[in-house]
Amino acid sequence: MSARMLPVPDGLDGMRVDAGLAKLLGLSRTVVADLAESGDVLLDGRAAGKSDRLSAGVLLEVTLPDPDNPVEVVAEPVEGLRIVHDDEDIVVVSKPVGVAVHPSPGWTGPTVVGGLAAAGLRVSTSGAAERQGVVHRLDAGTTGVMVVAKSEHAYTVLKRAFKERTVEKGYHAVVQGHPDPTRGTIDAPIDRHPRHDYKFAVVAGGRPSVTHYEVIEAFRAASLVDVKLETGRTHQIRVHFSALRHPCAGDLTYGADPVLARKLGLTRQWLHARTLGFAHPSDGRWVEFEAPYPEDLSHALDVLRAES
Repeated sequence: MSARMLPVPDGLDGMRVDAGLAKLLGLSRTVVADLAESGDVLLDGRAAGKSDRLSAGVLLEVTLPDPDNPVEVVAEPVEGLRIVHDDEDIVVVSKPVGVAVHPSPGWTGPTVVGGLAAAGLRVSTSGAAERQGVVHRLDAGTTGVMVVAKSEHAYTVLKRAFKERTVEKGYHAVVQGHPDPTRGTIDAPIDRHPRHDYKFAVVAGGRPSVTHYEVIEAFRAASLVDVKLETGRTHQIRVHFSALRHPCAGDLTYGADPVLARKLGLTRQWLHARTLGFAHPSDGRWVEFEAPYPEDLSHALDVLRAES
């Protein structure tokens, strides 16, 4: 990884981040947009979105992959990666735990794009080389349903749909304690953690972030919550519930109780992308897909139910 830090030149004042940095760094707008989406573009220390505007003199920091060690997609089978749907335009998968969506510097584990390549599935060539076809992501420690574009048309349509928030993303989470009220909206801005750069936090002046939730089952020590995302910030659900003092069970990064995690047999956050709905890029018809709970999350629920 390499970082470039410099003040925004006067000539880029008022330009969008993706357009301005593409011109400044000699990269494509798609690559810059992916960097921004990953939180690798900072303006005065705050994560910037691709459509944010540059201001002359503001300190710009961009983290780039090391050009001497380019990230490559390795085609290798991924245990537990299940194909939910496959057609000419899209492939929908159920992602297992411990699998990243695409390669990145420092990640040596399996990836969704590598698993699709090993299965002989063609994906869109749009996007950075290691992220071709990727229109949204899940954390390596989060399981569940996601879609990858196979055609160039599908990539364009789906990227726009995620940007315009017309995609319905439904998650289930087990959070510690009992949220009050049992149904509500968390509207709190998120940005990089002020002290720990591997974390995110609710930060004044951060990017607008909105999470809707409803408790669907209450246990003695925790609650099963249905979550709908209005925005899609990195770690959004984990950060928002941690801010409420109801972190996802097993999520030690964001303050979960390690004793409860051991009791439930969790080695990661109890968070699962349960459903995904969107207008199909080929004809606009509404389609919905679902991924069942994996074994570790089902086991944790069984333990909670047995004690309630």
